[in-house]
Amino acid sequence: MAGSDLQSGAAAALLTTFFFSISAVSGSRVSRALGGTEANFLRILLATTFLGLYAHLLGGGLGGHALPFFLLSGLIGFGIGDLSLFQAYPLIGSRLCMILVHCLAAPIAALVEWLWLGTALTLFQVCCSLLILVGVALALAPGEHLHIARKALIAGVAFGLIAALGQGFGSVVSRKAYFVAEAAGENIDGITAAYQRIWGGVAFATLGYVAYRWRLADAKKTSSLAERVRPVRNWVLVNGLAGPVLGVSCFQFALSKAPTGIVLPIVALTPLMIIPFAQRFENEKPSRRSLAGGLIAVAGVVALRFSLK
Repeated sequence: MAGSDLQSGAAAALLTTFFFSISAVSGSRVSRALGGTEANFLRILLATTFLGLYAHLLGGGLGGHALPFFLLSGLIGFGIGDLSLFQAYPLIGSRLCMILVHCLAAPIAALVEWLWLGTALTLFQVCCSLLILVGVALALAPGEHLHIARKALIAGVAFGLIAALGQGFGSVVSRKAYFVAEAAGENIDGITAAYQRIWGGVAFATLGYVAYRWRLADAKKTSSLAERVRPVRNWVLVNGLAGPVLGVSCFQFALSKAPTGIVLPIVALTPLMIIPFAQRFENEKPSRRSLAGGLIAVAGVVALRFSLK
């Protein structure tokens, strides 16, 4: 793989961390106001609209041999992964969600890519992955999370683990999609890939939203979504643009240029970038233990990134 491709992929991954950090804070704000299911549904609905305008006017639309793989990637990542992420946001906060999801997704993706696509892991890379897990465990240790109740912490971590699995598996499937497109002589840009990928999550998010509204109707707790969205409409717009539009487009471009073993460790730097945003908008002051755990986890992903040639 050419050095210029790796450099452009790494640059796109760094830009992804910026957009993902904004998405995390805005997503946490919206999910607290509307609930995770409705917040995720609005986010994907907005993103599909914006991405679709580009893809059908300037990009590749919904064509190409790689479409089934991008749809599957979206089902796993946007569907299962992001729905779980939005359930975790109100429980443990955006910063801890990002530490858990992005730091665990990196070793998960590296393992899956090794088993499926043949990317071998060295002993040093395995040690780096273990270092990441130690850092995450330290950052999430009970008693350091703004007095989060044990039940909420356990549930939040469980949803975060599912989200990490979704991002890890979904990223490797996207890599497979690019291999398929290259073999067919097709060139898929990052925004078109993000659009094709998001359709896998649209069906999942819609089903979840319909089921959620159905339960509210049975309990006679229905209320106007427009009325509840109005106070956080700006955050809804920022969340829809920053994450699934700008962030995922950069993320898909990075995956088209570099393997997951390079892209996801860089994206895992998001927890550090999110700290000033979380302090500003959520009044969340990270503890020393949480910061230490985050630094250890980031040290692991940085070492993993530089171990890959």
